[in-house]
Amino acid sequence: MKNYTNGVNRREFIKSSTKLAAATMFMSLGSSKIYGAFMSSPIANSIETVTLNNGLKIPILGFGTLSLKGTLGTKCVAEAISLGYRLIDTAKVYGNEEAVGEGIKLSGIKRDELFVTSKLWVDDSGYENTKKAFETSLNKLGLEYLDLYLIHRPRGDVKGSWKAMVELYKEHKIRAIGVSNFEASHLDDLIKHSTIKPAINQIESHAFFQQDPTNESLKKYGIQMEAWAPFAEGRNGLFTNQTLADIGKKYNKTNAQVSLRWHYQRGIIAIPRTSQKAHMIENLQIFDFVLDKSDMQSIAALDMNTSQFPEWK
Repeated sequence: MKNYTNGVNRREFIKSSTKLAAATMFMSLGSSKIYGAFMSSPIANSIETVTLNNGLKIPILGFGTLSLKGTLGTKCVAEAISLGYRLIDTAKVYGNEEAVGEGIKLSGIKRDELFVTSKLWVDDSGYENTKKAFETSLNKLGLEYLDLYLIHRPRGDVKGSWKAMVELYKEHKIRAIGVSNFEASHLDDLIKHSTIKPAINQIESHAFFQQDPTNESLKKYGIQMEAWAPFAEGRNGLFTNQTLADIGKKYNKTNAQVSLRWHYQRGIIAIPRTSQKAHMIENLQIFDFVLDKSDMQSIAALDMNTSQFPEWK
């Protein structure tokens, strides 16, 4: 395996190379043949699954698509799938559902081999609005159903939205329903008014904001935790953090790989995002080593117990 240097500021590299990647699309982007060599990727079978509270299985490692739009988004999604990713995460507010749908189509992978997530935005809250927003997302993605649909934030008419989502779930248009960025009080209120619990709560989680108490409370509800920004998007120097780098040296792994392995060993789904093929591959190479107890304790000590995204509040 290629030994990526832990000292490189990966986030800066991603920022500086996104425009270049967009300018160097494959000439044959319209053909799924360019991905055919990877379609039977053994990596897809090596990614373990987590069983949700309705019995549905979801990959424990997926591919996030925030900010990946247009032809770049399409290329990245198709490439990620070709490399072995099967969980693809998007949202209405990302403004890229069409691009994600095109990437899925371009990959040539059968629909039933994929796990596709999208999310309801605040502006579309309420019973009728949710029904319309769901159909719009489905049409933009070019799909007949979603594997997972989440309420993106606990704002607006949450109960009305949930009622609509429960109906869509019972109609088999969604295989699982859940929430994102919900706190305990929001979950308590929602669960009291519904016979169906959320399958997932997708929240910020990374080395600097670990959310262990939240994870334990979710387990009591039977709700799976899923981490957005598992690298904190490089904030607070995660890609150059010395503790993560020292652990990585033991296993010839990068800070990113150590971070994803840490999520995996805690039973938490992670959906890292990147526009770089090298990083897509790097993020998949976390299943050939095990963090020991001392490693886990060292990472636990990094917890600042505060969000790295104050603008999201």
